[in-house]
Amino acid sequence: MDGSIRVSAKTVDDAITEALIQLGVTSDRLEYEVIEKGSAGFLGIGMKQAVIEARRKPEPKPEIKEEPVKKPEIKQEKPKQAEARPAEKTEEKPVKMAEEPAVKQKGELAEVTDEAIRAVESFLKDTLSAMDMEVEIISKIDEDGALSVEMNGKHMGILIGKRGQTLDALQYLANRVANKYQEGYVRVKLDTENYRARREETLKNLAKNIAHKVKRTRRSVSLEPMNPYERRIIHSALQSDPYVTTHSEGEEPYRKVVVTLKK
Repeated sequence: MDGSIRVSAKTVDDAITEALIQLGVTSDRLEYEVIEKGSAGFLGIGMKQAVIEARRKPEPKPEIKEEPVKKPEIKQEKPKQAEARPAEKTEEKPVKMAEEPAVKQKGELAEVTDEAIRAVESFLKDTLSAMDMEVEIISKIDEDGALSVEMNGKHMGILIGKRGQTLDALQYLANRVANKYQEGYVRVKLDTENYRARREETLKNLAKNIAHKVKRTRRSVSLEPMNPYERRIIHSALQSDPYVTTHSEGEEPYRKVVVTLKK
């Protein structure tokens, strides 16, 4: 369990997240060395994955203090517990990314017109062509009434970017384009190589591992900084857990989720 593991992923950050899940530890309990930083290559050609060597940090003295000082520790959670509730509500306001309107405006989405679909597809083709990328674009209206666009081709990792930042930026622009060509609000979702579902599954697994750690140690845990959409996945994954609660702390872009034990 205390041995080191070697983890590879598209970026160093993704490799760290995967190591946290595999070792069942939080970021403050992880030691790692970067073996290979990874490279996006030129237009995705010659792309290399990031590789890290990771291990758990040795348990420090606090582990001894935990047994005799159990009650005071629970009292220390109280002030954080008070912060948790207001922070959970404020979390919904910043989440105005493309993902959030589907939850809040589900019934208010306008019907996507053919003109808007053509405009989005044309925008994507021109943008990807300028990047010398040959990409197949498949558009459809999903069950939420949003325009869902799947992009297929070689070296699509370049479109995803670090933690999906490039894909999110492209999605934001596609939404702006679609809403210029019709009345009423429409929503565009972009995806490639099933990235959205894979990232969501990774974050849900991370949330469960962190919750288990909090229950076992009775200590709060702060996750790595995440964007509003990813924080919402963590909150959602643990909202029905009867033993832990979540809230967010810090300012963008360093805002992070904190998991605490319920009283």
